[in-house]
Amino acid sequence: MAYAKLSLAAAIVGLASAAPQISLPPLIPAIPGVTEPLGGIVPPLPVLQVPTPPVDSPPHAVNTTLRPKKIGHFWAGAGDKNHKDFLATYSLDDDTFGELMSIADVPSSGNEPHHSGPSADGKYIWGGGLLSLLKTQDTGYYFDSSNPYKPKYLKSDRALLSAISDDVAAKPGGGFFYTYMGSAVGTSPGRLVETDENYNIIHQWPEDVDGTLNILGEQFSPHGLNIDFERGVILTSDFVVPLSVLKPSLGVVGANTVRVWDLATRTIVNTLTIPNGNGIQDVKFIPGHPEAAALASAVGLGQVWIIYPFRTDSSGKQGTIERFFDFGPDAAGKVAIFSDITKDGKYAYFTVTTGNHVVQLDISDISNPIRLDDPKEVHPTIGPHFIKITPDQKHAVIVDYFLQTGDIGIVNTPSDYKIHYADINNDGSLTFNRTISFAEQFPERGGARPHSVSIFDLSNPAAPKYF
Repeated sequence: MAYAKLSLAAAIVGLASAAPQISLPPLIPAIPGVTEPLGGIVPPLPVLQVPTPPVDSPPHAVNTTLRPKKIGHFWAGAGDKNHKDFLATYSLDDDTFGELMSIADVPSSGNEPHHSGPSADGKYIWGGGLLSLLKTQDTGYYFDSSNPYKPKYLKSDRALLSAISDDVAAKPGGGFFYTYMGSAVGTSPGRLVETDENYNIIHQWPEDVDGTLNILGEQFSPHGLNIDFERGVILTSDFVVPLSVLKPSLGVVGANTVRVWDLATRTIVNTLTIPNGNGIQDVKFIPGHPEAAALASAVGLGQVWIIYPFRTDSSGKQGTIERFFDFGPDAAGKVAIFSDITKDGKYAYFTVTTGNHVVQLDISDISNPIRLDDPKEVHPTIGPHFIKITPDQKHAVIVDYFLQTGDIGIVNTPSDYKIHYADINNDGSLTFNRTISFAEQFPERGGARPHSVSIFDLSNPAAPKYF
């Protein structure tokens, strides 16, 4: 048995390094007047869906004259899942907040747009399609954002061994790392995907035999991703087996692990376990922490755990983990918990999706974290998930949408499809005030479902910031 697993691992390693990516045309080409009605005719199927071509969207009013200092690029899906998915660019300036400047369509629909992020130089944005695999479509979408007011669709691709896109991290010299939570058929193991500076997939990690045995031996469903390029460490957190959220299913299969990686060799050096974590969705380094400590969210428990990636465990391996904070029973088992931390390392924020709440912690003294919000307070948010602190550290952008699989799945979280632009107060707490409603703004697409945002701050032209 051990020899068979070793042989399988060696074969997978060879396949991973041989041909890391492809890009394929749609199986059903768009034919004007013929294929448009298909989206409303064909019934939902178990797992794989009919690869219907997207419906072109009617023109939508945009303000092309605006030149705001602060910009939000929102990666969103059409509400009806038939029209093209798109990147919507909005002003985040105080005087023109919520004004739409441009829409960049991708040549496909039903991708379930998921996480997105900018390159280090802000010239490109990558957006992943969580469920693109179901229509046998490319799973990663690239936009040229060199004109920050009007990004353009650039290209798409897919990895050979993995699919179900999730989090993304920009490489300092160009290119991305991003997590693919599942295999090419939506099972475990997924992969940590890497592109070169030209945004072509070059690796699907791990590619060594020991690492492949590691991910074959214990569920590897990487969702969260954070990289400390200066200290040379990668953290990925394992969430759920993607296929288990789709019918027929006996229930979502959550993971309990965080992988610690050596950046230089792209190898897994330790697997850390959160007992009964049941979905470790996110992991973030605490900026400025002397030991490069990081926080990981355990969805099943409604808890946050702290990782010390350079301490050694009882077996001498690199990395330790321990419980940091319990959000209480109102946060346990609430489908998703995502996070962000201010750049000074003082405040951390956690969205509790089906709890309709954003937990706010003062972590300036990690030995004594202080909760800033009232757990019983009703927040004006329905289904909050993606959260990102603005580059000026004065606001938190919160996106009210996680996942709705419809008739084909068992995860359908309520949402109002709004963008919240919350103020960060002097004590680190949040004040909710302004919103953008995607449900109201795109009626010609059956509404829209935004999932994530890339934020540009051009206040200082000599030092623009891309988050």
